Amino acid sequence: MKYHVEFDIDLRRNSYKGLYIALEGIDGSGKTTQLQKLYNYFQKRGRGVIKTREPRKQEGIIGELIQKILHGKTQIPPVAFQYLFSADREMHHEELVIPSLQAGKVVISDRCFWSAIPYGLLDRKSQLDENTIEYLLAAQSILSMYHQFIVPDNTFYLDIPLDVAIQRIDKTSEEKEIYEDKEKLEKTIKGYQWLLREFPKEFTIIDATKRVEEVTEEIVEVIKSSSHQVKRGE
Repeated sequence: MKYHVEFDIDLRRNSYKGLYIALEGIDGSGKTTQLQKLYNYFQKRGRGVIKTREPRKQEGIIGELIQKILHGKTQIPPVAFQYLFSADREMHHEELVIPSLQAGKVVISDRCFWSAIPYGLLDRKSQLDENTIEYLLAAQSILSMYHQFIVPDNTFYLDIPLDVAIQRIDKTSEEKEIYEDKEKLEKTIKGYQWLLREFPKEFTIIDATKRVEEVTEEIVEVIKSSSHQVKRGE
């Protein structure tokens, strides 16, 4: 027997005093660099600012386990791995993101819940189709009636060609993660492209091939002109 379930639900918006900014994109797109640049920008202007990332590194039992899996040191079923991300994200929001926003601080995150779609597609080993993505939107608490994560006020997608990203990854001295190969990066890009088409108002696309300073300036200009900044009296 088949059961039909249907409902309409909106994204959960930030109702707190603080400003929530997220940087999205494939590995090698420059998210970590821009995270630090934006952190410095707000600090210089005397704003309370927090920089963070998802998944968190070495934060509690879940964070430590995620890092071991990402670096191929232990294995669990793919679907279970995606739920670990969601569990870590929930703790991250309750312990850091929401309290910081309530206090009026700027929270800048290297990735947010949106990344659950392109990376969740990899672990499902299925084709990029509407049904698969809709399942992920609900399962990963993006469009869920049980619980939802707060949507960033500004989400920037750092757009970069695959070959450039691979060159950057190869130049780093950091230990490679399981998602950092050409085939997986190609599929991740397709997942992000779907998000950009379906949720165009939620993302600002930034050309990440430009000089670091140019990318930062472009991001800052968008933030300064954002209605969220006006709302908060910036």
